Amino acid sequence: MKVEKEKRVRDRKMTGEHRRSVTSWSSSESVTEIVLGSHMFEIKGYSLTKGMGIGKCIDSKKFTIGGYEWGIQFYPDGKYTKDNSSYVSLFITLYSNATDVPVFYQIILLDQTPKRKRHAGTHYDHSFECGPCVFKTRGSMWGYNRFCNRKDLEASGFLKDDCLKIECTIGVVVTSCSDSSKLKKIKVPESDMSEQFGRLLDSGAFSDITFSVRGQKFPAHKLVLAARSKLFLTEFVNGREKDEDGHILINDIEPRVFKALLHFIYRDCLIHDKELYKSRWSPYSSVFETFPAKLLAAAEKFDLSRLKLMCESVLCNDISTDSVVNILLLADRNHATELKYACLKFAVQNLHAVMQSDCFKYLTQKNPLLQVELLQTWVEFKESLIGKPKYESLKTQSPDDDH
Repeated sequence: MKVEKEKRVRDRKMTGEHRRSVTSWSSSESVTEIVLGSHMFEIKGYSLTKGMGIGKCIDSKKFTIGGYEWGIQFYPDGKYTKDNSSYVSLFITLYSNATDVPVFYQIILLDQTPKRKRHAGTHYDHSFECGPCVFKTRGSMWGYNRFCNRKDLEASGFLKDDCLKIECTIGVVVTSCSDSSKLKKIKVPESDMSEQFGRLLDSGAFSDITFSVRGQKFPAHKLVLAARSKLFLTEFVNGREKDEDGHILINDIEPRVFKALLHFIYRDCLIHDKELYKSRWSPYSSVFETFPAKLLAAAEKFDLSRLKLMCESVLCNDISTDSVVNILLLADRNHATELKYACLKFAVQNLHAVMQSDCFKYLTQKNPLLQVELLQTWVEFKESLIGKPKYESLKTQSPDDDH
């Protein structure tokens, strides 16, 4: 009896424990926002596209916005036969393998005259009335069949030098859900130290050294120069002539090149200058006089390796059969190894066209050793495609081995 009583008491305790409730609390939040992105599509040689046919289009390069891949289609003769080629058509296509993608979009034909008018087709204007467009599946298209009357287009400022510029802005509606009961993450902004140093350079505040570059004054700070490039400070401070105001005289560097050097030293990026990015290929007599070439030479002189690679990257974009020899000579002179490798690789892959150029003849005359290096690279390239030559696999045999 005593044992049974103790068992009943123990059972009651256990039952009571099970009756105790544990309260849990959680929450979540849904955030819907628009992820915006733009793509510029230039159509050069517009007049040559006329007559390509109704329903035939020119495609832009694919681009990514909001995690989806998109493309622009321009129909110079229109998309549908009912318009009898009187209008140009513009459409946006979803290329990603996705379904039901909600989107707002805007297509702008940029006016290239000083008045800066623009012809826009947009879905933003009535978004509150009907909501976003929905791209149902891969290959879905939204746009404008009658985007612009072709005659009006050709008589307008939208067409300049036989070129059209189309700007497409896409806003993808994205919804995300998160656990709001968790501690919020603290977002740390990107460093703006380079901007702060840039403002210090621009203001000239607390400067303790001034350079006079062909008459143009550039105040700077010795500590910043010494930290970024010991060679820079040593070259310009020790043994340099000074003017009556104590400014260091520099006559062997152009003011804009010197300004670009200081811009990089303080901001760690390339200066914004249209001369730096426009097409530069030209006869060999002027290649070394271009802005990016001079900036590359200055970066090499003062051992600014990052700036040097930036210049190499810019020049690499300009390599062609007409320019590769010029850029190769430039790279070799300034020990720009990455740029030199890119030139050699391009040259061996297009050797026949390169050898027909006048610049190749100049290379033969002025730098035969570099020409030999180019041909050796070509031989190595060919061997890598076909494997080792047969004569390398044959063992040298003595007369006695024949018996």
